[in-house]
Amino acid sequence: MAGLELKALHKTYGQVPVIKGVDLSVSHGEFVVFVGPSGCGKSTLLRMIAGLEDITSGELWIGDRLCNAVEPRDRGIAMVFQSYALYPHMTVYDNVGFGLKLARTDKAERDRKIRDAARILQMEHLLDRKPSQLSGGQRQRVAIGRAIVRQPEVFLFDEPLSNLDAALRVDMRMELAKLHQDLGSTMIYVTHDQVEAMTLADKIVVLNGGVVQQVGAPIDLYQRPANLFVAGFIGSPKMNFAEVSVQSINGGMVTVASKDISAVTVAADTKSLKVGDRLTLGVRPHHLSMDASGTLVGGVSLVERLGNETNVSLRLPSGATWLVVLDGDHNLRPAQALQLAIDAEKVVLFDAAGQSLLAAM
Repeated sequence: MAGLELKALHKTYGQVPVIKGVDLSVSHGEFVVFVGPSGCGKSTLLRMIAGLEDITSGELWIGDRLCNAVEPRDRGIAMVFQSYALYPHMTVYDNVGFGLKLARTDKAERDRKIRDAARILQMEHLLDRKPSQLSGGQRQRVAIGRAIVRQPEVFLFDEPLSNLDAALRVDMRMELAKLHQDLGSTMIYVTHDQVEAMTLADKIVVLNGGVVQQVGAPIDLYQRPANLFVAGFIGSPKMNFAEVSVQSINGGMVTVASKDISAVTVAADTKSLKVGDRLTLGVRPHHLSMDASGTLVGGVSLVERLGNETNVSLRLPSGATWLVVLDGDHNLRPAQALQLAIDAEKVVLFDAAGQSLLAAM
């Protein structure tokens, strides 16, 4: 097993830059997830690591080897794609072991590795079946088994669960987490699914326009986003935003207000702030609560009662819409006035350039 090091990695197609100077360190045994909107470059970056895309400039190290010019088969990686890419005429046993057969691996050794992978993935009973006799989740397990038998230094996953239904995605997500625990392998995973990223990753890499916006543990990105893009992208439902002005500054505390928010005092990095500055306030839907003395008032426009929680779409005086997630079940009606308190300790302020003003910890 090995870690990875990406140094100033660039990729251009003609004159169009796609990956713009990515620097990233992945330690041995880490589970790293690339996230970002469609077209941000996450799959391209994964394919560059795999050797399926050329590197325009920069360096890719896998372990202690510079791999820019190394053939994909020699990089010590195995990739699991969104499509299962199984041979329909072969059994599961033969699909899993096909790469080993091409490599002329001894038959007994090949059999041992296939059965070990089947045991890890709990699919020993499927070895004699063909892909047409398998469910989507079972086919994805076969594709993962084909990667496991190669005993790669690094596993690469390109949205492997996106073809599965919602319930099966949950099951397979848990299986992938367990697989990582069992193998202790370095894994790099591309997804657009927030829940997959937050639950699987040791480290999340947020990409936008081919540029790394922030790298960190899932909870760090959720609680301390580096900028507006990360704040709006990480978390489901997404963070609410409002333009506010600075009313007063007292040491490391700043009071802000707007047409929608009467006043809220927040801990922030105030070194560059002055009264009257325009900022963006961000607060997550779960950090709002009903309170008769709250600083936010709006009218209910839509209610989703889920039993354990109630999702409320709130129309603010400015015309903006915020989403509120309330614990428990609340029988609210459209057009009902709602007064809410903002958890000031969870608020994030952003400057005019979109950079967070989080106070130092």
